[in-house]
Order: sequence, then C-alpha cells, then structure tokens
Amino acid sequence: MLVLAGIVVLHITAIILLLVATIDNAWWFTDSVTTDVWGRWELAGSAWHYTNLKGDYAEEYLQVVQAGAVLACIFSILGLFVFVAQLFTLSKGQRFTFSGALMLISCLCVMIAASIYTDIFHKQEQGWFGHSFILAWISFVLTFILGVIYVILRKKSE
Repeated sequence: MLVLAGIVVLHITAIILLLVATIDNAWWFTDSVTTDVWGRWELAGSAWHYTNLKGDYAEEYLQVVQAGAVLACIFSILGLFVFVAQLFTLSKGQRFTFSGALMLISCLCVMIAASIYTDIFHKQEQGWFGHSFILAWISFVLTFILGVIYVILRKKSE
C-alpha cells in the first residue's frame, strides 16, 4: 500500500511539474525579456509588454514545442486515470502496461518539446534558461521513471 501511495504521489508531482512547465512564462530569460512557449514579455521602461512569438521563430518548430508540451500533460493525466481504473479492473498478476505506455508517450512528448526548444530557439541570444525549461526536463525524467515502473509493476491483490 505504501508503494501504491508513493507511485500516485510521484505521478501527481509529474503532472504538476508538466503543467507548470507548460503554462508558466519562464523558459528563457534575459535582462529585459522573458519567453515561454506561448509568448514573450518585453520590459519597456518600467512595464512588461506581451508580444506574440509567431514572427520571431519558425512557426513549425514553435507549434511542435507547444503540441509536445500540451500532449505530455494530456497523456500524463490520462495515465493517472488509467492507472486508477486498472487498479480496480486488472486481475491479480497482470501488469499495468497501458498506464506505462501512456507515461512513456508523455515522456517522449516532453523530451521532443524540450529538445527542439534547446536546439532551435535562442541560439543567437544572450540569456539563460528559466525554471519552466528545467521543470520540463525534470518532468521528462519523472515520466520516464513512472513509465518503467508501470510496465514492471504487477497487481498483487484483488
């Protein structure tokens, strides 16, 4: 029972980190610009102004990063619901393969999004990656670990 609670807490933590990484505007920082996968905030005087990212970067890469981040959240949330459903429907001795597959797909989506963001965006700019970018990579690790755990885990009792 303690292992089950730990897995659920780890899964909820991964979901929260994915959501924060996707929603928060802290993927890239400079002294006067804050950028995420949705838009850019520029400091003009003492006020921050929102601008769209569409013209700044190749739209195809931007859409892949956005889709990867959103799909990672969706597959991770689905994975939690499927895991809870499988707790009640699987017979003894069977593996949580479908939950594991959903988590591994979520892992792949966040890896693709963060990798493309690392390779394509901000190559010529001076700045640093923000906490949302770091949370995306931490989420990658957590979703991979959860996917492996679910594939290996067997249901022990009815």
